[in-house]
Amino acid sequence: MDSLVNGEILLALLTLTVLEIVLGIDNIIFISILAAKLPTEQQKSARILGLSMAMVTRIALLLSLSWIMTLTKPLFAVHGHEVSGRDLILFGGGLFLIAKSTHEIHEKVRNVSLHQNSVQVNKPPSYIAALIQIALLDMVFSLDSVITAVGMVNEIWIMVTAIVISVVVMMLFSTWVSDFIDKNPTIKILALSFLLLIGVVLTAEGLGQEISKGYIYFAMAFSAFIEFVNMKMRKTEEPVDSAKLPP
Repeated sequence: MDSLVNGEILLALLTLTVLEIVLGIDNIIFISILAAKLPTEQQKSARILGLSMAMVTRIALLLSLSWIMTLTKPLFAVHGHEVSGRDLILFGGGLFLIAKSTHEIHEKVRNVSLHQNSVQVNKPPSYIAALIQIALLDMVFSLDSVITAVGMVNEIWIMVTAIVISVVVMMLFSTWVSDFIDKNPTIKILALSFLLLIGVVLTAEGLGQEISKGYIYFAMAFSAFIEFVNMKMRKTEEPVDSAKLPP
């Protein structure tokens, strides 16, 4: 009987940990993109501190379950749709993510143009400004993650353990993700497009419109697959040697 209970606990912990990692991928991407704009010596500490804030936020929310449950209660109604505190947070976070992603895409394209014309680009944001933006999105991502965890598991310690393990795993891979995005400009634009899509989903959920996550993840996975195929083709294409060209 004890072995059966232990097996169920282990399965719940493993499932929730994997889920937290999957839900945290967008967080890693956002943190990596913001950290990449900082000076090189500050980037690693910004990523680690950003993920640490995400872990603290999620654990704090878990330890405030009574407050979390009040967020799901209707505050008022608009055209027959009941609006809760969670809806307002998701809606605001979604709008922020849409605005931020659009701004980052604009800045990326603009900076490329300025580089081509040998014009000085904008100064990088301050360390504190980057952390504030990370903290704001951490709260939105953490809220959705915690509500999902509460719906899956009843034991607080399992939720906390899963969150700690998932954040440690994300910390181990955050440098690789950041370097990969930084070395591949097209991946950076794709990642920003994913964040833009996630912002639309959060906004829709805040308005009471449920969008199947399966469709979203499939679209993101398919787009990533196509981009990786393009990257592979670009690497296999040999550059043309001008010396061998006919005069």
